Amino acid sequence: MYLDELSTKEFKKRINRNTVVILPVGIMEEHGAALPLCTDSLQAEHVAEMVAGKIKGYILPPLRYGVCSSTKNFPGSISLSFDSMRNLVYDIFSELVRNNVKKIAVISGHAGKLHMSAIRDAAEKIVNKHDVKILVLSDYELLYDEKGRKFLKKTGIPEWEGHGGAIETSRVMLSRPDLIKCKGRRAKKSLPKIPKYHILRNPEKYFPKGIMGDPSTASKEKGKKITDFVVNEIVKLIKEM
Repeated sequence: MYLDELSTKEFKKRINRNTVVILPVGIMEEHGAALPLCTDSLQAEHVAEMVAGKIKGYILPPLRYGVCSSTKNFPGSISLSFDSMRNLVYDIFSELVRNNVKKIAVISGHAGKLHMSAIRDAAEKIVNKHDVKILVLSDYELLYDEKGRKFLKKTGIPEWEGHGGAIETSRVMLSRPDLIKCKGRRAKKSLPKIPKYHILRNPEKYFPKGIMGDPSTASKEKGKKITDFVVNEIVKLIKEM
């Protein structure tokens, strides 16, 4: 399933223009007292494995670095620059194309605007130069579009749930419960108000707890429902390729 576990001979035999290769992208970023810095990475990798199993695709070694903005000043957050992120992803795409890969899906567990823009910019440059199809999305973009919001409402998750809240806590409870810090998981609801449109030097002062949501309402059952929804939506998008 993981592309780097193939031998060079196996790679040559199995990879062709119809093979879908998935790049899971995460980040090393603050997620409150409850969750590990690799929270977004865990979500992307878990989804990538489930998607690859359904479509018989291959997964690239995960990329666990990305672009932080509102969380950059918290202890433990490590951010790449926009240019570094774009160039790194561009080089990975270029090498895949050189190796006859024609269908690529990027699944990012981090949905930051600069982060996603860097990936999409790299993808756009590649598709303008080569005969290749690239799908770029964050699973949270799926959860917060019209269909996703309806799904969350049915699941009992309010629209204001966000960073480090019930959604992410539920998903980590499903994939890596051993990494949840029990004391932090019982944190109370936090709904900070961050000024709209402002470019902030110290955005963390507006949400000192580092979360936006109510992690106390998280559950493994919710995590499974959310993950299944995301996986099914990504499989549909890949099949459209």
